[in-house]
Amino acid sequence: MTRIGIIGSGFGAIAVAVELKRAGHTDLRLWERSDDLGGVWRDNTYPGAGCDVPSPLYSFSFEPNSQWTRRYALQKEIHAYIRSVADKHGVSPLVRFGAEVVAAAWDDDAAQWSVTFADQTVETVDVLVSAVGQLSRPRLPDIEGVESFGGTSFHSAEWDHSFDATGQRVAVVGAGASAVQFIPHLAKDAAELVVFQRSANYLMPKPDKPYTAFHRGLFKALPFSQRLERGGIWTIMEQFARGLDATSKVGRVNKAIAMRHLHRQVTDPTLRAKLTPDYPIGCKRILFSNEFYPALAQPNVDVVTRGITRVTPTGVVDDAGVEHEVDAIVYGTGFDSQDFLESIDITGANGQKLATQWTDGAHAYLGMYVPGFPNLFVTYGPNTNLGGGSIIYMLEAQARHMRQAVDRLEAGSYRSVAVTEEAEQAYDRELTQKLDDSVWGSCDNWYRHPSGRITSNWPGATLPFAKATKVLDPDAFTWA
Repeated sequence: MTRIGIIGSGFGAIAVAVELKRAGHTDLRLWERSDDLGGVWRDNTYPGAGCDVPSPLYSFSFEPNSQWTRRYALQKEIHAYIRSVADKHGVSPLVRFGAEVVAAAWDDDAAQWSVTFADQTVETVDVLVSAVGQLSRPRLPDIEGVESFGGTSFHSAEWDHSFDATGQRVAVVGAGASAVQFIPHLAKDAAELVVFQRSANYLMPKPDKPYTAFHRGLFKALPFSQRLERGGIWTIMEQFARGLDATSKVGRVNKAIAMRHLHRQVTDPTLRAKLTPDYPIGCKRILFSNEFYPALAQPNVDVVTRGITRVTPTGVVDDAGVEHEVDAIVYGTGFDSQDFLESIDITGANGQKLATQWTDGAHAYLGMYVPGFPNLFVTYGPNTNLGGGSIIYMLEAQARHMRQAVDRLEAGSYRSVAVTEEAEQAYDRELTQKLDDSVWGSCDNWYRHPSGRITSNWPGATLPFAKATKVLDPDAFTWA
């Protein structure tokens, strides 16, 4: 029986665990540094936190949920869904909480991984699966004086729920995906809200609506109706992904929709100019909201597009030298998207370090397998993030491929499997060419490593990835 260890307990970890269990691989353990499972949906509890992919698609294909309360579920409901899936499929009892993995080393002779935790305890497994994700570590901006601020300050992923914005002067640094969701809530309560926006977003209307008792009853009584809805949403999202090419017909339609949304909701020409992107659509993440623009148009809200030079004990100073005095600062500055296991000291065959191998940016065959690191599988790894579509669809495809690898390990009585250098390099050359030719290849965004390499995203729709991972190619690996 292959001993399998999984780092993390979010969607990716659950996908792999369920896939392996259903195939009869039951010697599993999941390690979670926190005291609850759920990954980003456990951690991101800011007001308005939710998903910009419709719930029927942002869920496992093997576990549809007929009881979603709305088309775009919010954080609490998504977190509850993850828990329910883990409970139903027997994954919850396999999770060891408070277990932060700090290092993992491959033993060439024993053909196993030694996994070290923060408390210095060690466990050994035959196969190690990383499911830490790409967006798990909040990132504060590199601005002088961040630690000197005398008022309340926190990152949106570490929301201070004791904080009450009522009557306060609040600064929000960043105007990305999270900020678009929580800013409308702050705007309702704050006496003054100053939003520091580095670049404008393409924002599209969010076709959200509550599911009524009739909908939920229909989905429960006739499951095919929910599968039909899921299929329709998937088809639309696949077309949306084509629109990430700004020169395509779909891209032009997407831009027209976004600009019409802006013009309809923002009548002030000065504010509208601040909120008009100056880059091709798709270059940065396209966002969805019906509340963001109206919130910014409120008289108590000011949008500042100048850069920030420093934070003082009493406020934020922009690059025009103006100090904006505030009582609180909320950082909506995203995550360390280039982490990719950087926080874990991973040593592969012959003592090579993963961090060294990825000095110029992470890369892996199918986003999952790294040469020189036998029996190491990475879910939601390099170049598997999406500009459009559901990451859950990608995670399931990865889980199925990993399961095939474990199946063959056991069927062939092999001790280890590792992707070949040739297979990984050929895959990477083709992938890099597609990325360089994409809209992401000609602009600045968080998908890019400082070396210039685009490490985060998959180039395009999800179906090609599902096809590429459907059947394991044994010749791409060495089996020993």
